[in-house]
Amino acid sequence: MRALTVAATQMRCDWDIDGNCDRAEALVREAAGRGARLILLQELFETPYFCQDQLYDFLELAAPFEGNRLIARFSRLARELGVVLPVSFFERAGQATFNSIAIVDADGAVLGLYRKSHIPDGPGYTEKFYFSPGDTGFRVWDTAVGRIGVGICWDQWFPECARAMALLGAEVLLYPTAIGSEPHDATLDSSAHWQRVMQGHAGANLTPLIASNRVGTEPGRAGTSITFYGSSFIADPTGAKVAEAGREEEGVLTATFDLDAIAHQRRSWGVFRDRRPELYAPLLSLDGQAPTRPLR
Repeated sequence: MRALTVAATQMRCDWDIDGNCDRAEALVREAAGRGARLILLQELFETPYFCQDQLYDFLELAAPFEGNRLIARFSRLARELGVVLPVSFFERAGQATFNSIAIVDADGAVLGLYRKSHIPDGPGYTEKFYFSPGDTGFRVWDTAVGRIGVGICWDQWFPECARAMALLGAEVLLYPTAIGSEPHDATLDSSAHWQRVMQGHAGANLTPLIASNRVGTEPGRAGTSITFYGSSFIADPTGAKVAEAGREEEGVLTATFDLDAIAHQRRSWGVFRDRRPELYAPLLSLDGQAPTRPLR
């Protein structure tokens, strides 16, 4: 038996960057105190969700992966607590900027990074203004607690991302996110849809899943605002929610899984045995036709 306690967290963010980091650290400490060894913080927790506006000044928030102060701080914390800790950050790499996540192992070692592959663009969520499409490809990481796969927010709507990580051997899927109300239509509420899509990833791949979102209302600079859904959750390998946060409060969720038993369940169910990759050529194109030239 390989029992692993995992944790999802959620919190508010404002323009007190040190305060945001302090709150995030407090949540990690709480989760570790409750036995969690794999702890997920939300997407871009260092600041408010600045993609609500298109302002060149916000590009100055990006920082390189090497020598990154945020990653260094949470690397020290991971080492102190003996926990695995993905750390979301706004990355500058040469002339490009990415929505990235650093994977910090339980000894504080930074194993590398993943850059968000799917970049959304819509009212209030204008990420294409800030982020280049990620160029790392989907990745998994051998950590002290097992092999994990991490996607970022909009990645969670694409089953190909989850399946790729599962095929690469991910034993747990993690999605830090920032999702809330739609500034252009207050009647839209995608929170349940958001959960169900990821529950499907867990069930289809027989892999536990952790999703961490932010809470609170964040005003934009042009008179708009987004109220984030919270509703962070943990799903078991059948897709059932085993822990769920509310829509407003900050906090920590935990759940414990037997990774060996789940591995046996995954092998026994046959969904990987019965795959037919030779039939999936339409997935390699945007229009459903087998591609005749490389996609750009």
